[in-house]
Amino acid sequence: MLSQTVLTSYSIDLKNKLGQSQIMTGENTVTHDVFTFAASADSLSILKYNSALFLRDKFVTSRQYTENRSLMGYSFSEDGNPTLYWFSQEEKSIILIKYYLENKTLRALKFQIPLEDNYILANYQKDNNFYLLLQSKTKQALTAFVFKNGMAEERFLDFSSFKFIDRKTQPKTFNQILNENPIEKMDAGEYNPLYKVSAKSKLYTLPNRLILTLDQSFRKTQLFDINLDNQEIKEKIFVKPVGAKNPKTSNSFYHENKLYQINANADELLFDIKDYESGQSIKSFTVSKQDTIRFSNSPLLMQIEDRAPKQLKNTAKFLKVLSSLDAGISVYKNQKNLFITLGGSGSDLKSFSVNGFNFNDPFGDFPSNGLYNVETNYSAFFECIWTKKLELTKETHEPFAADQVYYFLDSHKEAALFSTLKLNNYTILSYYDVVAKQIVLRKFTDGFN
Repeated sequence: MLSQTVLTSYSIDLKNKLGQSQIMTGENTVTHDVFTFAASADSLSILKYNSALFLRDKFVTSRQYTENRSLMGYSFSEDGNPTLYWFSQEEKSIILIKYYLENKTLRALKFQIPLEDNYILANYQKDNNFYLLLQSKTKQALTAFVFKNGMAEERFLDFSSFKFIDRKTQPKTFNQILNENPIEKMDAGEYNPLYKVSAKSKLYTLPNRLILTLDQSFRKTQLFDINLDNQEIKEKIFVKPVGAKNPKTSNSFYHENKLYQINANADELLFDIKDYESGQSIKSFTVSKQDTIRFSNSPLLMQIEDRAPKQLKNTAKFLKVLSSLDAGISVYKNQKNLFITLGGSGSDLKSFSVNGFNFNDPFGDFPSNGLYNVETNYSAFFECIWTKKLELTKETHEPFAADQVYYFLDSHKEAALFSTLKLNNYTILSYYDVVAKQIVLRKFTDGFN
């Protein structure tokens, strides 16, 4: 039933050094050529495919300049050739190497990352450029480096003029808010799972633009629209829906010029969809614990770790569980519909006593006091399937391409060094088959085949 197809394979022997190897696949968004970069302990293979995934060119070279470095990302120049970014934590630097496939030559540059004063927040590819985002240790600011055509352009993003408050409405600095609520980058155009979207600080990557949302407050979403061309930062405040009692958990999700907000306690769930430009509500839902959730297309579910989800009997039980979790909303659009997951995720740390048991423990695996801690992750959620015009449907959920990728990897232990690439209407899974000694590219699509 899984819609998976082998697109292409390429024989290569990584000589059982998987710990020193990496595979990454990327698309040149202008030419739609697809590249696979396979780094072994001592060599790099660049495979260039056309948009129909036929191998058109390859470049095999040594790991000169990049020994003991990890592959961080890629970009593509106007001439269509790739640049790879090789990172070293010890040297606090990136080696940029442009690879010229037409004459099998390369050119290397070194970029020193200012890590004495900054932390690395995120790195990503967008529109053939490579982005590196840093958080300052001393200034109330972020710094973005935009790498294009072999040049690094710095963007200093100053947040010192804005006011911030924490969950208890106490004034805090920008850095204090981010230290308490670390930024989680959302994967553009892909389904973001509940454990990611339950973060209180989220970063959305758009062309030449960033959206940063802060949801540490129950009362509002503080949103920053960041222009990476002129470094202008615009603040927007979106008030969260208010119920009869104080909320216990809340969050938001930005998707295609709309902000989806949730506020909940054990008695009610409030769900609001606002227009980004005007701030006006497009749709609002209020669900009490006595109600049936009319806009849901799935049962109310609770999941512990990776076990099969169990159905909760009614809305009251669901809200009771949700109110103890970090709420989250995930919005994903495919060719056909809009998929919304509402719920929350959290963890529970329990201590277990091993006193009185005759453990043969020669390696000291158990602490001397006879106690050890086990952290259990759990979530509660339901799913909605709407049209792109936000009309309700009665459709049932079919697996996403991402679901099928996870299922495939879970059942194929020979697949190692995997990475995924989202194209217009399907996802490519790249991996190394340790048995066949091949790099394999497989196609996965949403839904049943």
